[in-house]
Amino acid sequence: MSQRILRVNQLLRQEISQLLLKEIGFADALVTIIDVETSPDLGQAKVKISVMPAEKNEQVLKVLEKNIFHLQQILNKKLNMKTVPKIRFVIDQVEAKAQRIEEILGKMKKG
Repeated sequence: MSQRILRVNQLLRQEISQLLLKEIGFADALVTIIDVETSPDLGQAKVKISVMPAEKNEQVLKVLEKNIFHLQQILNKKLNMKTVPKIRFVIDQVEAKAQRIEEILGKMKKG
């Protein structure tokens, strides 16, 4: 992965994190950006998020999808880039799997 892509990933992660706090602010869920994967042509950026509690995954995704155009517009104005990647939110499944493993291990210790 090129240094440019890594810098764009880091910049997008910072800016989107701030936008989620300022523009959306989830009251009943903790939303964390786990990773940003920008395509080599800078056309797309997949934003992997973690939601706590996990039961709120679908609700949070719906809110983000509803507001994605607004968030994209703010990013387009704020970032000094020729082309700002189009963002897309996905739930990071690694976190959910780790939580499930923790639950299983907890049950094994008790039983």
